[in-house]
Amino acid sequence: MPCVFLTNIRQESACAECIELMTIPSSPAICAVNLSKCYQLYNQPKDRLKQFLWRGKRKYYKELWALRDIDFSVSRGEVIGIVGNNGSGKSTLLQLVSGTLTPTSGEMTVNGRIAALLELGAGFNPEFSGRENVLMNAAIMGLSQDEIDERFESIVEFSGIGDFIDQPVKTYSSGMYVRLAFSVAISVDPDILVIDEALSVGDGTFARKSFDRIMQFRNAGKTILFCSHSIYQVAALCDRAIWLDKGRIAMIGSSDDITNQYGQTLINADSHLSHSNMQLQTALSNQSQTAARITGIQANVDGTNGTILHAMSRESTLTISIQFEFDSALPTPNLVVTFSTLDGLGISSASSYHDQIDLTTSYANNKKAEIVFPSIPLLKGDYTVSVYLGCENAIHCYDAALNIIQLTIDQNSTEQGFVMLPHHWK
Repeated sequence: MPCVFLTNIRQESACAECIELMTIPSSPAICAVNLSKCYQLYNQPKDRLKQFLWRGKRKYYKELWALRDIDFSVSRGEVIGIVGNNGSGKSTLLQLVSGTLTPTSGEMTVNGRIAALLELGAGFNPEFSGRENVLMNAAIMGLSQDEIDERFESIVEFSGIGDFIDQPVKTYSSGMYVRLAFSVAISVDPDILVIDEALSVGDGTFARKSFDRIMQFRNAGKTILFCSHSIYQVAALCDRAIWLDKGRIAMIGSSDDITNQYGQTLINADSHLSHSNMQLQTALSNQSQTAARITGIQANVDGTNGTILHAMSRESTLTISIQFEFDSALPTPNLVVTFSTLDGLGISSASSYHDQIDLTTSYANNKKAEIVFPSIPLLKGDYTVSVYLGCENAIHCYDAALNIIQLTIDQNSTEQGFVMLPHHWK
């Protein structure tokens, strides 16, 4: 049996068998050993010259360690999520994997062709045409001239750029720019896909199309490294997750375990929020056209309508009516309703997907769906309700109305907590 080298990689602890495994096709797709990255921060430009002249005898810079002693491996075909607060080193790690940065110490080994969805279009020359940028960037990504010629038309077709392909990209809208860059990035048929922050790009139909392409990679058994602030997407898509904190690995484990632990720290960090300073956010005011969108939400408690509602625990009935629209070319989407405390702690959720409710008929009748919570079991407290419109798999989010309803629950009894669980005594 191989030692723990393949799951917690340290070069000095590797046995001969594990070193041999690293050289055969079953070796990990990605392997980091004692990986560290340090940036040198200079107060003023002339300090760089001083540092060069003194040849290391004095330090004219401050050290910022973005990553310290990172050890992990990713098996071929695995989907790994990366979570952590801003500044924890997530983007630095993805750049090291992608090869756009070199480590200060340690080793990063990657086995396979990489496509990195990091800063899309960062390598585009604004003076060049779309065609010239496609040819140049595809070559940089490792495609041969024959492969570029073979895939060029499909790249342009996927991007939807059309006749603008021969215009300078400086004349493109931001949406066109990103669509073309995404199309080039995924054209390399990678063994490893690296995604930073966004599961899909662009607006509307293209966002859905890009999401579908990424899911095709996942279903085809490609290795995916996925960094996101959406812990729901990490839990839904990833096999395992890595939690980074201040440049070090805080935890590695199953995506469910990591997102639960990490989510709890986010709640604790935001515990200063209160009812008085919380701002309601809603996507309903967003007038941009999307492939699917929420067009209206009405809520009532025992027949009383409003967005600020009062209810009695285990007595009142909450009814939420949701209007939505979607492109007829898409599968029927799903609706998700979530309940949270004012400081962001998720209490409960309900979705048409998990309840196995097909909204096709509801949409055909009046373009809306209604969800009812009879004898609402929430205990005394203040809560917010959010509504999400997701794809047929309830992973890709088309639209959201965040904290659209404020719900105050009163009760006559003295039970404590957030919710009364169904129970009986014997």
